[in-house]
Amino acid sequence: MMAEDFARSVEDGLKLSKRIYFGKDRAVAPPNIPVMMDKSLMDALLPKSPMVYAVINNPGIVDNPDIPSYQPHVHGRCDPPALIPLQMNRIELQADCFFDNVFVQIIGSWRVHCIMGSKSCDCRIALPMGEQGSILGVEVEVHMKSYSTEIIAAEDNKDGDKEVRPENGSYLKPNIFTLTIPKVDGGAILSVRASWMQKSVFKNGEFSIGVPFSFPEYVTPFAKKLPKKEKILLNVNSGSGTEIVCKYTSHPLKEVRRESGKLSFAYETEVLIWTHNDFNFSYAVSSSHIFGGLLLQSPSVHDADQREMFSVYLFPGSRQSMKVFRREVVFVIDISGSMEGKPIQATKNAMCTTLNKLEPKDSFNIIAFNGESYVFSSLLEAATENTIEKACQWINSNFLAGGSTNISQALDKAIEMVSNSSGAIPLIFLVTDGTVEDERHICEVIKSRQTFGGTISPRIHTFGIGLYCNHHFLRMLAILGRGGNDAAYEVDSIETRLQSFFSRGLSTVLANISLEAVDNEVETYPSRLRDLSCEELWTISGRYVGNLPEFVRVEGVLGDFSKFVVDLKTRTAKDVPLDKQEKIVALFVLVLEVLYVSIFPLWIEMDEMYIWKQLQKFG
Repeated sequence: MMAEDFARSVEDGLKLSKRIYFGKDRAVAPPNIPVMMDKSLMDALLPKSPMVYAVINNPGIVDNPDIPSYQPHVHGRCDPPALIPLQMNRIELQADCFFDNVFVQIIGSWRVHCIMGSKSCDCRIALPMGEQGSILGVEVEVHMKSYSTEIIAAEDNKDGDKEVRPENGSYLKPNIFTLTIPKVDGGAILSVRASWMQKSVFKNGEFSIGVPFSFPEYVTPFAKKLPKKEKILLNVNSGSGTEIVCKYTSHPLKEVRRESGKLSFAYETEVLIWTHNDFNFSYAVSSSHIFGGLLLQSPSVHDADQREMFSVYLFPGSRQSMKVFRREVVFVIDISGSMEGKPIQATKNAMCTTLNKLEPKDSFNIIAFNGESYVFSSLLEAATENTIEKACQWINSNFLAGGSTNISQALDKAIEMVSNSSGAIPLIFLVTDGTVEDERHICEVIKSRQTFGGTISPRIHTFGIGLYCNHHFLRMLAILGRGGNDAAYEVDSIETRLQSFFSRGLSTVLANISLEAVDNEVETYPSRLRDLSCEELWTISGRYVGNLPEFVRVEGVLGDFSKFVVDLKTRTAKDVPLDKQEKIVALFVLVLEVLYVSIFPLWIEMDEMYIWKQLQKFG
């Protein structure tokens, strides 16, 4: 609803902006409102690039700050406030790519072109981000004033001198961060610098980067002679020292630097209208076999944890040269009442598509659950063409949304089915949109059933649907089960994301990965290492005390159950921000363990201040 309300406010703002007068000698048409169906209109009016909006409560203040129109006074107020998109004078994008992490920085300036010079209004900044985007910070300068985002500890705000309100910084959607700047005068310029971290998508040996950068026509300044500079800087550091091959770019980038494992590009031009294309870039770090490295970095003097940092990465090599495990798979699917409609239909489609990609040597079963559990077969079935056809028919007949949610019972059945796997990798895919009351008990059970060494314990991959699902619990469950995790927050993305999620989990080429035990002073995040898929880059971060040897051995089990061994040379990280990556991963894992695993003496009883104090050791 927040997104729908936002889009309606933008629609009202575009209608209001028709009041703005630009002079008799300037043939400037007011902004056009896209003509389309309701949902398409809502999607079109949501930000697809960094945007700034004037928040209009009183429509009477809408006018050109330079040329008053003396229009008749407008009575009444806008409730909810209308949002007029501000005109943009400058935009610069910088993306720094390290492994599968992309650090994005946006620098731009917007003018409050729609408010009388003698009036002021709040301005709302909207920052859409790419894959799994997470905001790092925002800085704004206007009228000799500056604003910046800040994380405030409760103990530092006992007197309430720092006001914290949702509109000061919140998410409109999981990938759109918004921030409100108060009382900006008409005609003023807002200079915005924002940064976030997002993921690149790795598939078939290629990394793909996508940054929202498609600007609507109505943010182009009406003064045609005003120079408008568009700039993109891209730095790619594979961390591997191997050659990088550029595969695709959406904008005409010019290569400005090339080193071993590093590439830099630039694009800068003056434009009449801002770009209508998102920034997309893909590149390959090709190899026919599994290879990797181990990077070291010392902490900064401001870091509360002065242990040395490291990061290990493995590239899976080409799919054609790697043998995928024979698979024993159990799909555990939520069919509770909240899955009714598009979620259950999208899940059905993704399930049938995935079943048809299994090989006859694989075996599978399906458990549908709400308050009860419903099983396709009492045993694992060979993935023959006939069995898969029957399974799809069973899915269409039994995936009927209704009832409550009981994950524990269904998950126990799935684990029993694959607990004695031999000559195959046991996989459990859990898909749910709900929450349960016994999350901690489930995590403790999974933790106790995991084995280490030669046996491959059941891998638990988790997928959450919607905003109200307990995503933190599912991520922790995947960490404990040495599996993967993904989510679809919007209904329209469920089917495609679910298919990709299944595909990654079914493409394991190296299992039971372990690092040579250097000593007891090494800590990894997370402590349970997941498997390597041919559709993902494998990375872990960690801290250590003392010195690591020149080579660190990584061992694992290949798809034919032969032993895999590689000695990774340690080297100092240059131009790779291990500190940022390590802190984000460590904080994330720590919060999950505080909530779901007994690593602290308190659990439910602990308050937010206790958790905050535990996090402070990470700086």
